[in-house]
Amino acid sequence: MDAARARKIADRIRQIVAEMLERRIKDPRLGFVTVTDARITNDLSEATVFYTVFGSEAERADSAAALESAKGLIRSEVGRQTGLRHTPTLTFTHDPLPDNARHLDGLFAEARERDAEIARKAENAKHAGDEDPYRRPDESQEDDDEPSQRAGHPAT
Repeated sequence: MDAARARKIADRIRQIVAEMLERRIKDPRLGFVTVTDARITNDLSEATVFYTVFGSEAERADSAAALESAKGLIRSEVGRQTGLRHTPTLTFTHDPLPDNARHLDGLFAEARERDAEIARKAENAKHAGDEDPYRRPDESQEDDDEPSQRAGHPAT
């Protein structure tokens, strides 16, 4: 099977499922579900539909149950609209990617706040020792010495 064709069919399945959930599935357990992706095996026998649910864990569990109970109706519509000889079996999987992204956004925000706090503390900070801790020969002393003395050789 051509991978490009499988991807097109997966995109079509995602579209069909999203439309079904929006317009035709009236299960009260179904929360605010967003279909994020669909993937299909190369032999077109199995399709995985990824979704997210806005809400609590209980709402997520209710939506998962509603999707399972509507799976047959959704699969029939997928078969009718795609025109495939054998309609793929559907598996609904909660997509953890948005949750992970939200978690990472929170971590980045926390890191920015800490960086800003450190920058605020550093604004009026002074060095504990000299500003330039590296020793340099005094330039006025170099001009007075002869070249042979600076190289560590006694003058003859």
